[in-house]
This record gives sequence, C-alpha cells and structure tokens, in this order.
Amino acid sequence: MARIAVIGAGMGALAAAARLAVAGHRVVVHERTDTYGGALRRFERDGFSFDTGPGLLPLPAVYRDLFVKTGKEPLEACVDLVQVDPSSRHVFADGTRVSLPNASRAGVVTALDEALGSGAGKRWGDFLVRAREAWDRTRRPLLEEPLWPNWQVLAEREPYPAVPHKRLLRTRRAGTLAEVGAWELRDARLAALLESHALAHGLDPRTTPASAAVLPYMEHAFGTWYVRGGLRELARAVYERCLARKVEFRFGASVTGVLEKDGRASGVELADGTVADADFVVAGVAPGTLDRLSAQAVVRGDGEVPPQPATASRVTVLLALRGARPEGTPHRTVVHAADREAELDALFGTAAQNPRPTVTVLRPDDPGLVPDPEHEAVTLTTVVPARPGGSCDALTENMITVAERAVPDLRDRLLWHEVRTPADFAEETGAEGGAVPVPALAADGGRLLHPSNSTRVPGLFTVGGWAHPGGGLPHAGMSGALVAGLIVEGPEFRGSQ
Repeated sequence: MARIAVIGAGMGALAAAARLAVAGHRVVVHERTDTYGGALRRFERDGFSFDTGPGLLPLPAVYRDLFVKTGKEPLEACVDLVQVDPSSRHVFADGTRVSLPNASRAGVVTALDEALGSGAGKRWGDFLVRAREAWDRTRRPLLEEPLWPNWQVLAEREPYPAVPHKRLLRTRRAGTLAEVGAWELRDARLAALLESHALAHGLDPRTTPASAAVLPYMEHAFGTWYVRGGLRELARAVYERCLARKVEFRFGASVTGVLEKDGRASGVELADGTVADADFVVAGVAPGTLDRLSAQAVVRGDGEVPPQPATASRVTVLLALRGARPEGTPHRTVVHAADREAELDALFGTAAQNPRPTVTVLRPDDPGLVPDPEHEAVTLTTVVPARPGGSCDALTENMITVAERAVPDLRDRLLWHEVRTPADFAEETGAEGGAVPVPALAADGGRLLHPSNSTRVPGLFTVGGWAHPGGGLPHAGMSGALVAGLIVEGPEFRGSQ
C-alpha cells in the first residue's frame, strides 16, 4: 500500500483519488479551500440554487465508468441523471430560431432544414460524418491513453478530413474551424452554430484547428445531460464515493511545496509548516501553481511545451425570477452575437468590449432549484478574457439585454441577480485570472495539447483540466483514470482497452 498525497479536490483529483483508494492505496487529499469540486460550486439565496460552474454534462460514460470501477452503486443510483431534450435552442443574429433534438441526426437534419432552408440539414449532417472521422482518429490517443512521448505526431497531423475547396484557382482544404464553416457549411447561421462550440471553451474559431469538429460531434453522438439538483450534485456524489473508499480529506490545507528525496517526490509541505510524507504526489492545480510547488519544469512527454493559447474565462449571471417556468421551455438557449467578428476581436484581439456578446441561457426544469413552483432560476454565461479583476457591471447589463431574446419578460420578472466574475473563478480554482482550461485537440503544432500526466519528477503526476487530456468535465474524469493507471500499473500503462 502506497501513501498518496493529492493536491486539490477538483473533479480530476477526486476521480484519481477514488480509483487509487480502490486499488488499496492510502490517499489523502489536501484542499486549500473549504470544499470539494473545483469549479463545480453552488450559490444559494432565498430558496434559489444555482450552479456557478458547468451546468451540463457531456459524455456521462466517463463518470459511469468511475462509479462502476469504484463501487457497487452505479452513477444513476447516486445522482438523478436526465437527458436534455431538445439539446439546445439557437437564436441567430437574423432572428432565426432552431431547436436541436438530443442525439438524433435525423431530427437535427429535419430541424435545420425547416428553420434555415432546404439543404442546410444535409450540409450539417455531412459535416458530422466528417467530424466522426476526426473523433475516431483522435479519441484514443487524446482521451484514453497517456500522452505519447512522440506527441509531435498529434501536433502535426490534422485528423479532420476537410472537403477540397477551390479558391483563387487553387484547391485548398479547411485548416481552421472558421474555414470549415465558411467553405463546407456555407451558411452564416450554420457557421455560428459550429463556432459556438469552440467559443464556449474560450477558443477563437478563426485560429482553432479544424480538429475542433470533435466538440459538436461529442454533443451530437453522446447527448447532453443534466443532474437534478445541479451539477454540484455530481461533485457531491464523487466526493461521497471517495469517502466510502476511505479517502481522507483535509480542507483549508494549502500546499506550499512538493518535497523531493533521492530524485523523486516524497511528500508535500503545508502552509502551517507541517509535512505530509508520501510515495506519490498527484497535483490537481493550475500550471503557475505547480511551478511554484516544484522546482522541476513539467514537460509534455519528452519534448518542450509549445506556447499555449491566450486563456479565457467566463462571467456568469444568476437570475432569480418571479413566475413559473413556462412549459416547453428549452433547458439551454444560445443567443448568438449580432456581430461575430466584433465579438471575436473583443475577446481575442484589442477591440473594445462587444455590447452584444453570445450568451448561453440555462433554464433547468428542476423544482429543487427554486423556493416554490411560482419562481424560476436562470443562469446566463458568456466568455470573457481571463483577467485578475475589474467591474462587470456594464457586461452584466448587456448580457441581460441579450438574454431577453430568449426570455422576453425577463426584466419584468427579475427579483435579483448575482454575478460571478473571473476573480471568483480564480479564487475557487486557483487559475490565474479565472482562466478555464480548454480540451486537448490535435494539429496546430500542439498548441492545444496539455502537459503529460507524468512529470520530470518521478512520483509526481498532474491531473485535472490543466493536464492531459485538458479541460471539461469528461476530460477531468479521464485524467483521473490515466493518473491512477500510471501509478497502479507503472509507466507501461497504455490506457483502458
């Protein structure tokens, strides 16, 4: 039985802790805040309850596998997991609206044809076929295996089979997501639908590789899911699974350093000066934090880490509304920006803030979130540059104005609102400027790959959104499985078969 010190209680760290405890190790989690779950937090006031982090769960199979591997009770016995249908409603700049069925290619094709005109659905369906090819080519190396030592192969190869496009007497293939939208989808609204999947992760579709086609494919193929009571309930269930497996938790315990002895990790030092000896250390922290904890640089496989993209954060506005949620209201509505180029320039360039950003409106059909059936809890989210502080008052007003396109009587029903800024996310997760990690993607010189779960220090591993395979709830769970495999089976571990 090995002693394992885990730094942080984010979802990736919890997933690793549960798996390692089941393997017979003594696991102690050191968390600097007073609770678990990382970005999966909850805000409560006056009988209203809101998720302040992710509000939907893609690819629930990752957490189903975690619960199967760590105990007798399956995931569905621990949380009330429901499929959201429609998956989303989109309100485009020209006023067009379309609701997309959950995990139904035929249904999506029909819905797009009816809303956007004949042929739109077929173009999107054909795109999903190509996106599936990209998924099949990258799923295992990017999500189910430790990062290859020769990761440059993933960095150089574009897995998306772009359609040849004749332009200026030359035949070209789309290399970015924006080019896929312009050349293959040939409709500004379909392009906005495609690009919204990258934008939701803080990625600029104009520079994001075409391999990001896997993001809408994952949602299409595996569906969109919600946990009744909010996604915080998923964090609670994983935490309780850890407790059932005898994982120890020490909250309010800030780790100030990773100790080394004889060339390998030997424990952690805490802010109060105490030392916790360990045979392995698992760090579920942001890159800057890990740099401060260990003098050894973390590398990707056997090579140098290429420059990472500019990081983005989110502003979330929590709305308490009087009046019942209307029957048939979609769980998620994406209200697209009136001027996408202006929005992207504001987010990723030097232009001024866009007054009408893309806003995601979440309106869960969940009695557990409201004081009574005559009230509704609504969450608005938009992407912003990662930043240490600053007022979000003007942006909040803009978001509410945009959201009125999805909730026409919003201001008349508004009781109060609460704003969660990048500074709040920074406090909860430790990420500089409240930055949110992006999922790992192939191509683009490795710019969107993440550091290997193994590090230059033997016995020290990284887990969570800032490590392979990157950000997002499914990816965090996958990183926990990879780290547990590397510790239990050793460096020869190559992922689940």
